[in-house]
Amino acid sequence: MSIIELKGVTKTYNGSHIPVHAVNGIDLSFDEGEFAVIVGPSGSGKTTLLNLIGGLDEPSSGSIVIDNTDITTLKAGARTRFRLNNIGFVFQAYNLIPVLTAYENTGFIMDLQNTPTSQKHGRVMQLLNEVGLSDRADSRPSQLSGGQQQRIAVARALAPRPRFILADEPTANLDSHSSETLLDIMVQLNREENVTFIFCTHDQRVVRKARRVITIEDGKVTRDDKI
Repeated sequence: MSIIELKGVTKTYNGSHIPVHAVNGIDLSFDEGEFAVIVGPSGSGKTTLLNLIGGLDEPSSGSIVIDNTDITTLKAGARTRFRLNNIGFVFQAYNLIPVLTAYENTGFIMDLQNTPTSQKHGRVMQLLNEVGLSDRADSRPSQLSGGQQQRIAVARALAPRPRFILADEPTANLDSHSSETLLDIMVQLNREENVTFIFCTHDQRVVRKARRVITIEDGKVTRDDKI
């Protein structure tokens, strides 16, 4: 069942002389439980596409429907609330809050959703255990390695049970061992919790784990391979 549908999506930036078509008429759909990767050279439009799917940017034209909601028609406040309740994000730079512990960072989105403390505690500790960091619950980001911080970022994204996770170059700042550990965790969560993952990456280690590889060039989908 499709949970994301893009139809005729474009994103055009007005350059100094000519318009730049970062995304140029893309039609795509994603099913629940997919483990998909968007690849392409720098400047191909893949990060722009990911930001459009996540409601972090608005398309110039076209529609993006998530669970029967066309997010392109939502006003800014409604789109922010939709993201909060439906989409998890994992960024290249981790984006953890320095003054919060691993436990507090993991539960941060649930706090924004006003989740009851008892319900939040069980979910946070479950995820910290799944990412292998239950013993670091009281550690702040500065006390964790890069790989550990990114695992906390994944746990934070998963905590409120979003419909899907968008991951933008999640392994870019990690060594090979940390990358493999993180990817194995995400593959396991995808299989056990049926979480949909959509990656934007240059990392072939991520591509090798994918069950679908979408290639973007010059703002257009040139290949869409299901493995």
